[in-house]
Amino acid sequence: MSDKLMVNNLLVKHKVISVKRLQELQADIEKIEQDGKLSKLKASRTYLNNYNFQLPEDFPEAKYVVVLAIEHNLAKINFHFSDKKHEILISHDYHKLNATVEELGELIKNEIIKEAGYKVEHNRSMFLKLLAVRSGLGRYGKNNICYVDGLGSFLSLYTFFTDYDFQVDNWHELSMMDDCEDCSICMDFCPTGAIPDIDDEEFIINVEKCLPFSNEILGEFPDWLSKDAHNSLFGCIRCQQYCPVNSKVIEKIIQLEDITEEETKMILDGKDIDALTKSIGQKLRIFDSSIEFKLPILRRNLEVLLSKK
Repeated sequence: MSDKLMVNNLLVKHKVISVKRLQELQADIEKIEQDGKLSKLKASRTYLNNYNFQLPEDFPEAKYVVVLAIEHNLAKINFHFSDKKHEILISHDYHKLNATVEELGELIKNEIIKEAGYKVEHNRSMFLKLLAVRSGLGRYGKNNICYVDGLGSFLSLYTFFTDYDFQVDNWHELSMMDDCEDCSICMDFCPTGAIPDIDDEEFIINVEKCLPFSNEILGEFPDWLSKDAHNSLFGCIRCQQYCPVNSKVIEKIIQLEDITEEETKMILDGKDIDALTKSIGQKLRIFDSSIEFKLPILRRNLEVLLSKK
């Protein structure tokens, strides 16, 4: 069974892990919680409380979890403003993957299971990085990001339950990449000092200092956050951008369609939101259901990035 597949010209790698391991996976999270290493802030708790390692109530007969890592590259886009072209990066986490959940489900059925009659169900409620590392699909970097051979960290993780019995028991220790042992590049380039020196097996960063914690939600930026820290339209890519493990995959950057001078002004003015929703959503490849919510965040972030140019 090959662990290298393709969907819509995107590289896909996978591993499977038995549902018998779900209890141990849940114990991993509970230990981190008990050690006080998970954020207590309301925004973080709202997110964390929706995740667990449990069988779906509507699929109790599931036997395995299929973990997929799909190539999802960094993007760049030109904003035209004041008769100049401003190139701005967009982390892979914030633009749509060129593959649907349905296509990934079919890939599992046709290329991984390869036998008719088995159910495959997408799941959104598990801690994906931990699952990927425990399954042997990926390993942690010092930056708490999951890396997969051949994809680096520019990827998206998906999980599916299935009632197919793979008859294997993938279970790996939580481990950091060998490349990280004598390297501090991600720590050196982190604009907010969110990455500590790793001294345990849990690879926890200071999430409240991590830039995405401030720039992917509504509200004013905290006073301590320097304007110079901002480097991506949403989120932050500094620790990945300069990581030696990403030196080849970062060359696959995607060029998105330009944002015109008129569109840029409309974003910054915060007016005619309805007129912007479709065109900007398509150009930035933002999910239709979230573009209206993200426009005020986009406006705030774009103002800071353009002021640096």
